[in-house]
Amino acid sequence: PDNFTDIHSHLIPGIDDGAKTSEDAIKLITELEKIGFNQFITTPHIIHNLWNNTHQTIKEGEKSLNNYLIENSNKKVVKASAEYMMDTYFLELLQKEKLLTLKDFYILVEMSYLNPPLQLLDIIFDIQVAGYKPILAHPERYFFYHNNFDAYHKLRKAGCLFQLNLLSVTGYYGENVARTAQKLLSNNMIEFVGSDVHHLNHVQSFDNRLIIKEEKPLLEAIQNNQLFIL
Repeated sequence: PDNFTDIHSHLIPGIDDGAKTSEDAIKLITELEKIGFNQFITTPHIIHNLWNNTHQTIKEGEKSLNNYLIENSNKKVVKASAEYMMDTYFLELLQKEKLLTLKDFYILVEMSYLNPPLQLLDIIFDIQVAGYKPILAHPERYFFYHNNFDAYHKLRKAGCLFQLNLLSVTGYYGENVARTAQKLLSNNMIEFVGSDVHHLNHVQSFDNRLIIKEEKPLLEAIQNNQLFIL
């Protein structure tokens, strides 16, 4: 749709495994604009002992990138939020500071690809008690749930929304991920979508064809991103 807002990307240079430089960020934004992306809420990782970002480092990165965009291109400014790893450090942040939201009370969260947190449902509950609405990034990519689809239903019932990676439906992450994406979409379990762009190879992979069968729920999820128009 017009004014499509991406709610998951890694555009701020040098603070995680996304864009390395401001020039990289402009290239990514330029290529995404060519395929219909219009606004960006970029989400650097906050993973303790790996990507030790803070509210301050992310906002400083946002300011620096936007200054560069204004001075060196005709691009719109981006907004910075965060992609929070749900771990013990995240629980500390939840208790002591205001989190970076996508908009209003929505926050983007993720978990390890190896295994879910032991107290995942408790964490989802604590997030909501603190006044936030959790959106789980790329649920289709957690292989430990592929043969335990009931776990997705439990997360939804607990109040967690789901954000699909758009490249998942092209087979970029493999057939198992694509099949799980299809199943989540078919069961109307995907609210929002995101690019999760880190580098140009991601953007170029949007040229790949869809390999899922049902497009309607995908189009509806894409449309839902209108909620986040800046």
